[in-house]
Amino acid sequence: MSGAGGGPPRELGASFREGLRERARRLGTRLVFPEGIDPRVQAAAAEIVAEGLLSPVLLGPVEEVRAGLEAAGAGPSGVRVLDPRDPARLDGLAPELQARRAHRGMALEEAWERAAQPLFHGALMVRRGEAQGSVAGAAHASGEVVRAALWCVGPAEGIRTVSSSFYMIVPDFRGRGEEVLTFTDAGVVPNPTPPQLADIAVAASTARRAVVGDEPCVAFLSYSTKGSAAGPAIDGIREAMELFRLRMPEVPADGEFQADAALIETVGRFKAPGSPVAGRANVLVFPDLDAGNIAYKLVQRLAGAAAVGPIVQGLARPCNDLSRGAVAADVVDVACVTALMAAS
Repeated sequence: MSGAGGGPPRELGASFREGLRERARRLGTRLVFPEGIDPRVQAAAAEIVAEGLLSPVLLGPVEEVRAGLEAAGAGPSGVRVLDPRDPARLDGLAPELQARRAHRGMALEEAWERAAQPLFHGALMVRRGEAQGSVAGAAHASGEVVRAALWCVGPAEGIRTVSSSFYMIVPDFRGRGEEVLTFTDAGVVPNPTPPQLADIAVAASTARRAVVGDEPCVAFLSYSTKGSAAGPAIDGIREAMELFRLRMPEVPADGEFQADAALIETVGRFKAPGSPVAGRANVLVFPDLDAGNIAYKLVQRLAGAAAVGPIVQGLARPCNDLSRGAVAADVVDVACVTALMAAS
C-alpha cells in the first residue's frame, strides 16, 4: 500500500485513526484520565492538547502530575489536574457512591475510601457530568476499570451486560480496501448466555455507529453455518440471534455462521444462499471470550491487523479501558473513541 505520489506506504489504520481525531476535534469533549501519574497518559495529554482534540482532566497528586506534564511538553494551562484525595471533592462524591451501593451494604466510610481512588473518582465524575467519559487501564486490570464504571455509572438503558469490542483494522481481503471489523466480546464476558450474547451484539452495533460511523452488519459466529452441525451451543447462538433481531430489527443480522461464510462473499453464497449478511459482515459476535480473544490476537499477529481497544460498551456513559501495554498513541486513540461514544 503506497502513499500518494508513490511515497512511502502508509501505516495500516492511519486513515481510520486520522478520521477518529478529526471527528473528535469537532466535539469539544471533556474526558477524565484517572491514571494521571502515568508517563504514557501525560504524553497522551500533551499530544491531545497540542492537536486540540479534547479537554483532558488528569487525576493524581497535583505537583507530581504537573511536573510530568511539563516534562511531556504540555503547557501549564492546557490540562486540568485534580487530586482525588481532596476532601472538598470527596464531600460531594462519597455520599453519591454510598447511595448507589447502599443496597450492597456500603457504609459512608467505605464510600469515602473508594471515592478517593482514582478509578472510582473518575467514574463518579462521569456520572455527575463533570466529564463526559473516562479513559483508564494503562496501570489497572480491565476488571478494575469495569467494576468502577459499573458501580458509579451503570449500564445503558435496556442493557444488562457490559462487554467490549476491538476495532480490528485489517488489510484488504475482499476487494474493498482497508476495513474496520468489530470483534465482540473479546475482553469481558467469559461464557455469555443467549440473552447476554444478544446484549453484546446490541451494544456493539450501537457503538460501531458512533465509532466507525457506518451501519453494522452482524454475524453470530460458530463452528456451524446455517444448520451444517447441531448441538446445544449452536441452539444458543440461534436464540441469541433471534433475540437481537427483536431488539434491532433494522440491523442486518444472521447466524449461525462460520467465519469464512460471514466474511467472504463466494463462500457465503455457497453456504448461506440468500442471507443478507453472508460475505458482508462487519460486526463479528463470538460465542465466548475464549474464541473472541484468541481470534483478535491471531488476526493482529498473523495478518498484521491493527487493534483499537478494548472498548467498553453497554454503559450509560463511556468509561473505556486501555491495555496495560498501551503506548501514548493508544491512549489518544481510545480517548477519541470515547469522545465519539459520549456524543452518540
